[in-house]
Amino acid sequence: MRTYLDFEKPIAELESKVAELKALATDGDSVPINDELTRLETKAREALEETYAALTPWQKTQVARHPERPHFTHYVRDLVRDFTPMAGDRYFAEDEAIIGGIGRLAGRSVMVIGHEKGSDTEGRIKHNFGMARPEGYRKAVRLMELADKFSLPVVSLVDTAGAYPGIGAEERGQAEAIARSTECCMRLGVPIVSLIIGEGGSGGAVALATANRIFMLEHSIYTVASPEAAASILWRDSARAQDAATNMKITAQDLKRLGIVDGIIPEPVGGAHRDPQAVLQAAGDVIANAIAWFDDYTPDQIRKERREKFMAMGREA
Repeated sequence: MRTYLDFEKPIAELESKVAELKALATDGDSVPINDELTRLETKAREALEETYAALTPWQKTQVARHPERPHFTHYVRDLVRDFTPMAGDRYFAEDEAIIGGIGRLAGRSVMVIGHEKGSDTEGRIKHNFGMARPEGYRKAVRLMELADKFSLPVVSLVDTAGAYPGIGAEERGQAEAIARSTECCMRLGVPIVSLIIGEGGSGGAVALATANRIFMLEHSIYTVASPEAAASILWRDSARAQDAATNMKITAQDLKRLGIVDGIIPEPVGGAHRDPQAVLQAAGDVIANAIAWFDDYTPDQIRKERREKFMAMGREA
């Protein structure tokens, strides 16, 4: 059964009625039942379109966190051929919150790195809800340096509420690991293309998204802190997360306007979880084209372009 968000309750009721009528329908249905079914389907579709045409930042946050939204493993499964995962940071341990490996995207060898949240209870526990520990970022550095050595473009898929804030992670140098990963992104001589597929939270996202090209799905978010954390910091009240989401400019549309991201990939009406295949295909095309843009660039030109991009952020036009 489909999972509905709080603001989708009217849609849920209409689609439930549609499902009930379809269950009752047979080849010998009377015309009135078919007419009622058509009317309800139209009404449900219109309600979905009207709702998603005017989502608030907080509602977009909820959509970005939808449990049925495509995750890293879905993108790899559909877009990357011959994917070979590479584990471990060669210092401490393997971190399942960040997955990385070599594969072929649109016929080109690439290094793919990203956060995985997990799609069920067991998976979420295994992947720590996409919140990486230091070893996850150190693994990312190892893989990015390997990509640089063999001239492989790097594709990063970001979906995390932030780096894991546990005591053990802090003891092992969480902040330093994030900083090293960000610095590594800056010095690579191969192009980095990043896509925010759900949540892009705090330094845990920036560590993989310091890229030449940054794209966001239409209903994803990218923020310095989660709305709940920001509300706790600003107002000492996490219940004001909705206010924080509105004021922080965390949506793809706001960030494109501010020059933080380079493009927005449209989602189907109702969010990426309603038609994952369409989103995966669109994302693959955008990533492939972005990588191809740098085919004639030298490593120094790629580094310079990336650095200038980030140095220009926040400057007045």
